[in-house]
Amino acid sequence: MARDSPRDRAAALAPLLKALGDEHRLAMVMLLAEGPRTVKEVQDATGLGQTLVSHHLKALPERGLVSATAHGRSNRYELCCEALAAPVRSLGELVTSVQQAA
Repeated sequence: MARDSPRDRAAALAPLLKALGDEHRLAMVMLLAEGPRTVKEVQDATGLGQTLVSHHLKALPERGLVSATAHGRSNRYELCCEALAAPVRSLGELVTSVQQAA
């Protein structure tokens, strides 16, 4: 099998999509697609508690989707790359379009 075959890419992509498959994590990624945020900022924007936000944010750096940097007594989270941010923003727009068409 070729090194960069569709099957190989799908095998590499599946764990990343699984990490995004949770509604809370996806909401956080959609928020981070707008720009870096602290845990408190994610809490305020999503309405989720600190423990739940921290739990879900922990899974994203483990997959390389988000990076965390120290920001005072907290961490500041940002998406890994525009290659993730752009499609996430587009999918958010898709939801709006589908809802308006319905």
